[in-house]
Amino acid sequence: MSAVHPLSLEVNGIRHDLQLDIRTTLLDVLREHADLPGTKKGCDHGQCGACTVHVDGERVLSCLTLAAQVEGRSVRTIEGLQSADGVMHAVQTAFIEHDAFQCGYCTPGQIMSAVGCIREGHAGTDDEIREYMSGNLCRCGAYPHIVAAVRDAASRLMKEAAQ
Repeated sequence: MSAVHPLSLEVNGIRHDLQLDIRTTLLDVLREHADLPGTKKGCDHGQCGACTVHVDGERVLSCLTLAAQVEGRSVRTIEGLQSADGVMHAVQTAFIEHDAFQCGYCTPGQIMSAVGCIREGHAGTDDEIREYMSGNLCRCGAYPHIVAAVRDAASRLMKEAAQ
């Protein structure tokens, strides 16, 4: 029998005060307690990347991360990626424009990973994009479109930063 403990998480800028079993994963907190279903439960073993979110700006697999590990840190999910005024992130726009999804199940994790990939400076070439996005699987095989979207978004973001 496990004890329930108080836990406070900041997700997409909103504080969530919860009472949780300390073994609860971040993924389960997001989906079941914070009412944020965008982060997907794929393999639940850290092998597919569908559950990718950002913790303090770094990519993490939320299925392998205990919620207690991120207390006091900032969590961002696909629902929190767009700007406060509702404008989509450049990666979200590029995914739509390049048809970088088919069934869409992996798309939130792909997008969150792509944002991290670009921020980390790993979107210089198609080979580099493929390497640093390799932890995110797409069962539909939309990889060429995903690479094109990441390349395009990286270019747009560099132009925005230069202005």
